[in-house]
Amino acid sequence: MKMQEIKKKATILGIKTGKMKKNDLIRTIQSKEGNSPCFQQEISASCLQMDCCWLRDDCISLR
Repeated sequence: MKMQEIKKKATILGIKTGKMKKNDLIRTIQSKEGNSPCFQQEISASCLQMDCCWLRDDCISLR
């Protein structure tokens, strides 16, 4: 998902995006939606959430 789409989703949820980095913004969205803020965290590699709206390849590719 592109940053513009992520910011739009955040705005809909009432999150002020400011200059948040992509990973931090996604985790904030996950928390606001009541989910675990796990995007690109160590636990992501063992994630079983196959229907998550965040791209799995982006999520589990730890840097």
